[in-house]
Amino acid sequence: MKVSDFDYYLPEELIAQHPADRRDESRLLVYNREIKNIEHRVFKNIVEYLRPGDCLVINDTKVIPARLLGNREDTGGKMEFVLLNQKEDDLWEVLVKPGKRAKIGTVFVFGDGLLKAEIIDTTDAGGRIVKFKYEGIFEEVLDKIGIMPLPPYIHEPLKDRDRYQTVYAKYDGSAAAPTAGLHFTEELLNEIYDMGIDIAHITLHVGLGTFRPVKVDNIEEHKMHSEIYHVTEEAVNMINNTKKRGGRVIAIGTTSCRTLETIGGEDGYVHAGSGETDIFIYPGYKFKIIDGLVTNFHLPQSTLIMLVSALASREEILSIYKTAVDMKYRFFSFGDAMFIF
Repeated sequence: MKVSDFDYYLPEELIAQHPADRRDESRLLVYNREIKNIEHRVFKNIVEYLRPGDCLVINDTKVIPARLLGNREDTGGKMEFVLLNQKEDDLWEVLVKPGKRAKIGTVFVFGDGLLKAEIIDTTDAGGRIVKFKYEGIFEEVLDKIGIMPLPPYIHEPLKDRDRYQTVYAKYDGSAAAPTAGLHFTEELLNEIYDMGIDIAHITLHVGLGTFRPVKVDNIEEHKMHSEIYHVTEEAVNMINNTKKRGGRVIAIGTTSCRTLETIGGEDGYVHAGSGETDIFIYPGYKFKIIDGLVTNFHLPQSTLIMLVSALASREEILSIYKTAVDMKYRFFSFGDAMFIF
């Protein structure tokens, strides 16, 4: 299967540069796989497609202001870091630009000296392992001097940092938002809960690898990036009880989907734990856990559109995307949503 099989035409003006005025008033394309029917709604109308006994699975990761702009301590040369994964207390894996300045032993300064970083090692992916030095609490320092690492296709500044967080974001660790969850408000979640629908919280820290292009022609040769997940016994019990009573497990976003399919067994049930996942889902994959997916519209030739094409078919998804383009849906992180069930 070729990467080019997942290409589609997208006018640049349909790439959303800012969030909708209200989270739950973005548009929602609803696709029923059984009868192959498309409906065009508003996101808050999703309650009409949910049933008592269902379980929504949401990713409660929190985006950190992971982009740091600073200078080399000895020469003053400019440097950009993007935090990826915390290895130990003050040891992080980071992306660096320009890489030629980030040699082992070099020290960089950020925020007029509030934060310093020494390059400790390199990674196989071309990143660096750095050790940070600071006074006080790292998260507070980062909050003062860090910048939200918006996706490369968003060119306008973000006026409200909270709009790149879900309302249920809790655990620091992501370099990108689980964007399907951006459409939910507290009021909408309460309405869903009052309908008799469970809401299970899981955590997968989203890395910038989600935006990396697939650089091989045959998708089977692509190596997925790895991301850290945590799933509690409470969440597992909620999900497994839903399966036992015949309810539907609906993943909110591809991050929740990938986590569920990682922790799912062939018996159709999930298991608690923490770890790293590099699961790559593309057409031909047999889903073990999810019955439905809420997701945004994804980049052409990306691993995310491949995942969605495994839930429906490639031909169906590309047809849906063409409809979305024709009807001028807003695409990508700040764009509109789709519910497939």
